[in-house]
Amino acid sequence: MSLAVNTPTSSPDKPEPPDAPRATRRWRSHLFVAAMALALGGYVVSRLWRDPFQHAVAENVGDQAFFEWVLAYGVHLLHHGGDPFFTDLLNVPNGVNLAANTSITVYAILFAPLTMLAGPQVTFLTILTLNLAGSAFGWYLFLGHFVTRNRAAAALAGLFCGFAPGFVAHANGHLNWTSGWIAPLVLWRLLKMRDTDHWLRNGLILGVTLAVGFSIAAEGLFFTALAGGVFVIVWALARVNRAEARAALPRFAAGLGVTAVVAGALLAYPLYMHFAGPQTFKGTGFNQRHYSEDLFSFFSFSDRTLASWAGLDNDFAANKTEETSFFGLPLLVLLAASLIMLWRRAGERQRATLRALLIVGGLFFLISLGPRLRVADNETDIPLLYALLQHVPLFDSALPARYALVLVGVFGVILAMATDRALGSGAARPLFAMGLVVALVPIFPLPLEYRQRAPEPRFIADGTWEKYVPNGGVISALPFAINVAADGQRWQAYTMARAGREFRIPDGYFLGPDVDDSEGRGRIGVRPRATDWMFLRAALYGYLARIDNADRATARADFQHWGVETLFLPDEITGPQGPLYHSAVEATATDLLGPPERVDDVLVWRIRPGVDPVDR
Repeated sequence: MSLAVNTPTSSPDKPEPPDAPRATRRWRSHLFVAAMALALGGYVVSRLWRDPFQHAVAENVGDQAFFEWVLAYGVHLLHHGGDPFFTDLLNVPNGVNLAANTSITVYAILFAPLTMLAGPQVTFLTILTLNLAGSAFGWYLFLGHFVTRNRAAAALAGLFCGFAPGFVAHANGHLNWTSGWIAPLVLWRLLKMRDTDHWLRNGLILGVTLAVGFSIAAEGLFFTALAGGVFVIVWALARVNRAEARAALPRFAAGLGVTAVVAGALLAYPLYMHFAGPQTFKGTGFNQRHYSEDLFSFFSFSDRTLASWAGLDNDFAANKTEETSFFGLPLLVLLAASLIMLWRRAGERQRATLRALLIVGGLFFLISLGPRLRVADNETDIPLLYALLQHVPLFDSALPARYALVLVGVFGVILAMATDRALGSGAARPLFAMGLVVALVPIFPLPLEYRQRAPEPRFIADGTWEKYVPNGGVISALPFAINVAADGQRWQAYTMARAGREFRIPDGYFLGPDVDDSEGRGRIGVRPRATDWMFLRAALYGYLARIDNADRATARADFQHWGVETLFLPDEITGPQGPLYHSAVEATATDLLGPPERVDDVLVWRIRPGVDPVDR
């Protein structure tokens, strides 16, 4: 099963034995593309690298804080043991189901030494940079093996896949979605399954690959498996391929059986925790209709592109991180012209491959539009395919717009095929080269924007907090940690990364069950109690509540529920848009708890059960 249009020269089944000069040229090509991909990855993340400790991705400060926490949790697991898929360090006393969140377990363990040495802030940027570079290089290798022997065509298409607008948008805080290298790796192992002489070995390797992919980007793995399955089925059903597919089916199925056993064994506990463990939930915690693609978004340009810099961007996405399509009209025109060229010159087997690609792309395009058609930021009453899928298990756990990311791989394959064909045709070369420039230059990425965030207080960095709470005790920064005020979760993460004494916190930024929802659907964090909501309103809006003894009694009950022993307020608190209302939080805490104690660079309130808050 070859994806290549030029089957005689690019079939991976019987590659020509490389002589020394050819092998040298191939490795030089690999090193050049790897260096270029790494340079582009560093360029996209460059503004964050200027100050890893105080620069955060401007569009997603909360998600960066969450992933930094998960990376620090890897250090905790190595030093203190525990469950990789459940923790009681957050959301005391109920804990958090990490399997139902994006826990990037493999990264957390693998990069734990770097996290201990340099901090989760540096580890986060390292993985983000390597993800972008590795995605481009992974697609380059895949395309060079299965699609084209032309290294220039594979490099161009690979760099497009790694730095496509949708993946650069997800670089705003998402270590899972920027792990685009998982897709070409899984597809590589899937296509290697046609080697029926080594079905057992290939099944084992694919099973391990799926387990690793699940532990880094479960949602992306689901998309890849779905796309790969649809492609293989459509390809096998083509009349010209039926005999080959029928002959390979027994051992191919046996290999997939081995894959299922291996992946099932490795993922038995994570899958149980994900679907049936404590603190699990249904859905995503997000409004799926809101996170659907606008039809016009495919023809538009995303925020972090040269076209946007020139004023050609459009605001059709739910937010800047979810600009998952935004390919631009020139690229879509080029791809349409390329398909016509390839189809006209392709034989029957190559047309079967192109047909399978088009069906995969069309299916994921349709799903990405969500349950109802949205055009120019207006939702119509026209129902679409996702209206039937939105309550189906697995489909209900993914946001529709993200299905558009699969089109990046489909487009990359077509781009590699067309470039290969054009480079082999002197007449078409100048026109196609012009088309590439017009299509790709506007979507060339810009560096991610950054935002200043509060520095770690000395009270935490110097370990002064240890005087106010025992190891494993409950302490909280003000306001209580949540996605729009995640500093408190960061302070806990930085403490965990030092592999010493630790503390637990109430609340936190994570996905968990909504206790007030009869269907058990998810939400961001827990539903706030009266006391943490009081502090959050003060921090976000500067709201000063009129506190009476009833509020103090409620706070006493809330503190007892959490087991909080100490609250502290750093000199600087920040949220997604910058500084929060420090003075309002201080006034609220003082009115509720009495005068604070000044310690290092924070204000401290001790919580003594039965004594504080003080009745007035």
